[in-house]
Order: sequence, then structure tokens, then C-alpha cells
Amino acid sequence: MLQRILGTRAQRMAEPLPPRGVRITAYAVLFLLGAAVSLCGAFVQALWAPLGVLLAFGGTGGLFYGGLRLTGTKLGAGIPLAGWFAVLLVMMAPRPEGDFVLAAGLTSYLYLFAGAVAGVVCATLPTRSGPAFGVPPGDRQRAVRDVRP
Repeated sequence: MLQRILGTRAQRMAEPLPPRGVRITAYAVLFLLGAAVSLCGAFVQALWAPLGVLLAFGGTGGLFYGGLRLTGTKLGAGIPLAGWFAVLLVMMAPRPEGDFVLAAGLTSYLYLFAGAVAGVVCATLPTRSGPAFGVPPGDRQRAVRDVRP
């Protein structure tokens, strides 16, 4: 069933990349979505423990994989991961009053670890863009051929 929803690897690799302008706009939106998911997940994982951790992890994993599929590049998973992590860094820092959002606890550590692993796994999945970040394979070969004397 999952293969029917996500498609086979051959089907995913055969999909065309979105135009460059669409990808750049998607990167900006994905960064903001990563920040928003991070903020929401930090509160959800503590509010409804232990089910909240699963909900927060599902949101982060879904965003990272969705960014990968939307853009067709590894950057599509890396950009929301950067936004997610940037907001978490701010929320982990203690305030002058002694308050902080992410307390030292099992659910907080599980959310941090599982979210980071999900982002790295999604960023290392095979993509339609080849090894270069966001450069389609044909364009990369053409660029290398044009540079050589």
C-alpha cells in the first residue's frame, strides 16, 4: 500500500524537476515551514506525552520527505531541517528568568534525536537531481563539457 502511495523508485526518478524559480520559492517556504513545525512540535511533544512525540515526529518526517519530493533535490529536505534546527536552538537556550521551552526530559531528547535522524535520512535519499545540489544531471554534464578546453 505504501508503494502505491509513494510510487516505486523508478517512477519517482522519472518525474521531471520543477522549474528553477519554483524550487527557489519552495526552499524559502520550506525553511519557514521547518521553523513552524519545530515550534509546534516542541509544545506538542511535551503536552501530550507519549503520543505527542509520535505526532511531532510524524510532522517533522513528513515535512522533510515532502520537501524532498516537492523539489526533487536533497536541498528540499535539508532546508526545512535547517529551519527546524534553528528554531530548536533558540528554544533550548535558557532565558534570563530561568525558563526554557525544551526541558531536559525523555520526550524532548527523543523529539530532538528522531527529528534530526529523519532529516538526515531524507536528505540522503536518492533524488532526481543527481549528486549536485539542485542541478539536473544533464545540465551538470553540459556545464562540465563547456568548461573543458
